[in-house]
Amino acid sequence: MTGPGGIGPEMGFAFPPGSNEDTPMFVISVAAQLSGLHAQTLRSYDRLGLVSPGRTAAGGRRYSLRDIALLREVQRLSQEEGVNLAGIKRIIDLENQVDALQAKVTELTEEVAAAYAAAESAAAQIHASYRRDLVPVREETALVVWKPNRKR
Repeated sequence: MTGPGGIGPEMGFAFPPGSNEDTPMFVISVAAQLSGLHAQTLRSYDRLGLVSPGRTAAGGRRYSLRDIALLREVQRLSQEEGVNLAGIKRIIDLENQVDALQAKVTELTEEVAAAYAAAESAAAQIHASYRRDLVPVREETALVVWKPNRKR
């Protein structure tokens, strides 16, 4: 599987055991090199809340592959699209909100499907429990016409 920004096993990068594209693993100098930005730019983006890398116990920044892909996207939006940093932050926040809402919709859809299946199963069990011998059923039909007597 290729990680964000085209980094992954196909590009000669293998994830260490137990890690994935969200695992903080790159120091700031390596992240700067991978993203094509200066380390000071990464620090500025962190202060502005554009990219929030993980932290070591001592407070050092550790960037994940997803962080590096986000740094590249910030750079692209800024240089190619002409979006200012405030606009980029808003775009990132909205994309994160959309992702969270899509995940919630998926979760709720699965819950509704499970509830529907449970209701169908309960209804089937109830129908199966009916005792057909308690209520006699005639196989014939009759038509009765009722005409009330009119009192005059």
